[in-house]
Amino acid sequence: MLTGPGESSVIDVEPPVAGPGEVIVDIARVGVCGTDMELAAGTMSYLHDDLAHYPVRPGHEWCGTVSAIGDGVDPAWLGRRTTGDTQIGCGRCHRCLTGRQHVCDDRHEIGLRRGFDGALAEQMSVPARALLALPDEVDDMSGAMVEPGGNALRAVRAASLDEGERLLVIGPGTIGLLAAQLAAAQGCEVHVLGVTPASLEFAGATVGVAGAWTQHDLPDLRWDGVIDASNDPTSPTRAAGLVDAGRRLVLIGLSETPSLLDSRALVMRDVTAVGVLSGSPGLVGAIGHFASAAVDPRPLVAATLTLDDVGDVLAGNRPASAGPGPKIHIDPRLRAPTPVTTQERTSP
Repeated sequence: MLTGPGESSVIDVEPPVAGPGEVIVDIARVGVCGTDMELAAGTMSYLHDDLAHYPVRPGHEWCGTVSAIGDGVDPAWLGRRTTGDTQIGCGRCHRCLTGRQHVCDDRHEIGLRRGFDGALAEQMSVPARALLALPDEVDDMSGAMVEPGGNALRAVRAASLDEGERLLVIGPGTIGLLAAQLAAAQGCEVHVLGVTPASLEFAGATVGVAGAWTQHDLPDLRWDGVIDASNDPTSPTRAAGLVDAGRRLVLIGLSETPSLLDSRALVMRDVTAVGVLSGSPGLVGAIGHFASAAVDPRPLVAATLTLDDVGDVLAGNRPASAGPGPKIHIDPRLRAPTPVTTQERTSP
């Protein structure tokens, strides 16, 4: 539970009960993302817009198994492995009724918005209408990558590239690298633009992009599409200047301070800018890509830790044993090892 900026703890609570239309999911894996870290630090916009309040339990990248169902839920869900949509629309407004519940003004967001407790727990209650079944080919690690995978897939689709065309992804974080994998799987030549040598080396060696660059050595190539998946407030302006005239700039990264983009950079070059808020319309597609092995998100996971480790992760601390990937996972079923005393070590 997050109780204030920089304040978190692991607490015991009553087990959730499935209400009408709801299920209980036994959580197997949860991804920690930058949005969770902003919520923990107190910098997330929802806190200042009165859409989120402490205390709150984060966790919106998740998978698990349905262990109980409420009234009106199909019994076939019992025992099924699942992940689900983060965005829970009201179900009544025009946006919800036309398949855009992820931008419903009255939506809840699991672990983020309007008091909906997230998945950093052993169990979570969730509306059955948000569930997506996971096939056996998608293991728990991949299952908890479906939500960022849906975001990345929407970004790639929005770039509107054909096979053989060239994509530049700014920001080699989880969503940026998933976008790179997805675009490469459809036959694009993919490059990434980043800052740290370690992240660029990982992108080249593990993800297999065609090129990994900093702004100082980025080659002068034609970029048929550009995806900005960074948190740098200057990136949208840079991206608008890089994308080829008449093509698409996709904005999925968010900075803590406002980004300033001169509309003339779009208008005078006939560039289309597309904003992507949520992975909701891309979740089914992400599951399909993972199940077919067209994309394997698991190398992006650097470590799987316990609930007791979440506070350090949210503070930006990586364990020494973590691999080079950008994503940290939590398995709520794991427990931190209990220190063993000298007497216990010598006892028969």
